Amino acid sequence: MNISYNWLKDFVDFDLTPEEVSNALTSIGLETGGVEEIETVKGGLEGLVIGEVLTCVDHPNSDHLHVTTVNVGGEQPLQIVCGAPNVAAGQKVVVALVGTKLYSGEESFTIKKSKIRGEESFGMICAEDEIGIGTSHDGIIVLPADASVGTLAKDYYNIKSDYILEVDITPNRVDAASHFGVARDFAAYLKQNGNPSELRRPSVDDFKTDSATKGVEVKVENTEACPRYTGVTIAGVTVKESPDWLKDRISLIGLRPINNVVDITNYVLHELGHPLHAFDKKYISGGTVYVKTLPEGTKFTTLDEVEHALSERDLMICNDKEGMCIGGVFGGLKSGVTETTTDVFLECAYFDPTWVRKTARRHGLNTDSSFRFERGADPNDTLYVLKRAALLIQEVAGGTIVGDIQDVYPQKIENKTVELSFSKVNTLIGKEIPKETVKSILSSLEVEVKGESTDSLILSIPTYRVDVTRNVDVIEDILRVYGYNNVEIGDSLKSNLSYQTPTDRSYDLQNLISEQLTGAGFMEIMNNSLTKEAYYSDSTTYPDSACVRLLNPLSTDLNVMRQTLLFGGLESIAYNRNRKSNNLRMYELGNCYYFDGNKKDAEKPLNEYSEEFHLGLWLCGDTINNSWAAQEEKASVYHLKGYVENVLLRLGISQEAYEYEQFSNDIYSAALTIKTHKRVLGTLGVVAKKLLKQTDVNTEVYFAELNWDALMKEIKKHKVTFSEISKYPSVKRDLALLLDKNVLFEQIEKIAYKSERKLLKDVSLFDVYEGKNLPDGKKSYAVNFVIQDDEKTLTDKQIDTIMQKIQKSLEQELGAQLR
Repeated sequence: MNISYNWLKDFVDFDLTPEEVSNALTSIGLETGGVEEIETVKGGLEGLVIGEVLTCVDHPNSDHLHVTTVNVGGEQPLQIVCGAPNVAAGQKVVVALVGTKLYSGEESFTIKKSKIRGEESFGMICAEDEIGIGTSHDGIIVLPADASVGTLAKDYYNIKSDYILEVDITPNRVDAASHFGVARDFAAYLKQNGNPSELRRPSVDDFKTDSATKGVEVKVENTEACPRYTGVTIAGVTVKESPDWLKDRISLIGLRPINNVVDITNYVLHELGHPLHAFDKKYISGGTVYVKTLPEGTKFTTLDEVEHALSERDLMICNDKEGMCIGGVFGGLKSGVTETTTDVFLECAYFDPTWVRKTARRHGLNTDSSFRFERGADPNDTLYVLKRAALLIQEVAGGTIVGDIQDVYPQKIENKTVELSFSKVNTLIGKEIPKETVKSILSSLEVEVKGESTDSLILSIPTYRVDVTRNVDVIEDILRVYGYNNVEIGDSLKSNLSYQTPTDRSYDLQNLISEQLTGAGFMEIMNNSLTKEAYYSDSTTYPDSACVRLLNPLSTDLNVMRQTLLFGGLESIAYNRNRKSNNLRMYELGNCYYFDGNKKDAEKPLNEYSEEFHLGLWLCGDTINNSWAAQEEKASVYHLKGYVENVLLRLGISQEAYEYEQFSNDIYSAALTIKTHKRVLGTLGVVAKKLLKQTDVNTEVYFAELNWDALMKEIKKHKVTFSEISKYPSVKRDLALLLDKNVLFEQIEKIAYKSERKLLKDVSLFDVYEGKNLPDGKKSYAVNFVIQDDEKTLTDKQIDTIMQKIQKSLEQELGAQLR
């Protein structure tokens, strides 16, 4: 938000520089991002003076140039060559001296000493458009005869500069979204820092009704959405271009002048922070304004000429036939003030923040008015703001106040009451602040002390502070005005013993696995938890009915919460591959969300909703690429399976603790479920081509999704133990097994470990063969077994006994044959 340095001085006296004001505002929580000097005329007319043309003769080498001598108040007149047709001796003119920089849009040029067709020229006699005070280029500027020679042009034209402070308003501080709001906080700062200065508010004492003639009436039918509505009729206005002071004020803060009436509503909005709207009275058919909702689907065209289909929850400002304005959000196409307007109905209302926010999001509208109403305007300020705007409109557009002010306020919104303990102030701030200082700060912020005891205050919080509802909110205000830097750091540290919670342990393990995956070449990604419903519309694994929907989505691409990490990762893959990054290994840790209507419980409104924390891994492209030491190797689902098993092993889940189960669905074309006898830990597999096409991914993608919550439950009682490396040698034995094609290595592995639980240390597959010289439906596995006793050296007899036991189990359970 742009705040004018000079405009602030209308409300509070101070002698700080713009930079000092910026630092002061930042110190009290109104962070100022920058300070920029702004001039009403670019360049500020620096280097331009008022001169008098003493002589003017035709240029000897040109049929249109003139050679002049000009008195600019120096020791000697200057010779200047001028091409303007209207230049003549005796004129008072504006002269740009040598070295002056002139601007044309974003470009600039500097006046230099020059020779023009053989005649020296020591400056330039200027036209309006050349110095930025007008648009005419018909000839040079000819000033009145009483203009004083040597006067600086910036003084003659009363050119003023201002400074714009870019103040970043946090969402809870809508009370500071105006010049007066910032001035109020700044005045409190000045008072606290020994520069007492009274806060001034523009007077509205001159407001009066000029005519008893009946004006526009108001009927509020929906007091929930509009708790207060005030308005007044101003007749006989002259709508035209705004005066310079008004145009300069709003232009400096980045607003475009429109006409004097509309500019006043914008001016007051940025002056006092409360939105207003001016209606052309001739469009208020029936002479009455109705504040109500319209039927679902009613068409309404806003000022930007966009047609909207209204919801039955959109508050409208209407005449007796149709809507004229979306309350608190945007005006209608036909209700605005134009140069043909003669009578104006001026509105200043308080609209419910929730109604305004939902309407603005529903229609994708974001205006200065909706910004403020969404965050909470002051319901008890509407009458004052209305009078202030009406007086200013009379000042710049004339007119008379017709009829009484319409003020519909059936249920007054009272100030909130907060009890503040001095001991709590000192405890939270960490320093004992004098009671008088606390009361002084509160008084400067317009917080009224209703009652006082030895240890506490009863406070009445003004309605403009919508964010202050508790004593800690008041303490925050006290601290920011008192000054964070004024709270000294103590010389002692107090601490207490803590213990590790399950959440802490989960977080530590997340970091551990993140480091492991990053070390393996994975990149971490972070996707939005909001996603598009279209991903789930045809899914059976993640049905549309299980989506958690947003009540006020920003768009159809962000209208539900994700049920799986998959789609966000596919979007990331598409983004990277479109930018020639093809070989990808990615992981993400994040929440997934689910809705189950069958769990509805009136006493537990959130019972239908659940969330799980997941770990997702994606793999595509090559695992080895452009290497001198190894051939190129494409990623496969087996690489992904290895990464998943390493994650499980790092968490303390051994291969004996879980098993795989094959399946396929609309998410995977081929996949494995990872599960223990108690719970499912996750899935991994090849992503279905239909989903790849849907997300514009043109390569095979391998994806694994692990349920982190289930993993944490699985390892809840896991403890890390240590053992000495065996002093005795291990023995390796190989078996070449003829098996049915549908037998998996996993089955061999489990049977082997079941046959010899103590001495069998490892089982690995080192060759698979299918084809020639094998019976139909058969394949050959070459399997290596590692056997070791940690207490003694194994004998050949023991080894043979173990291998025979394993072989027999494989023959009995899988029909295996030795080759």
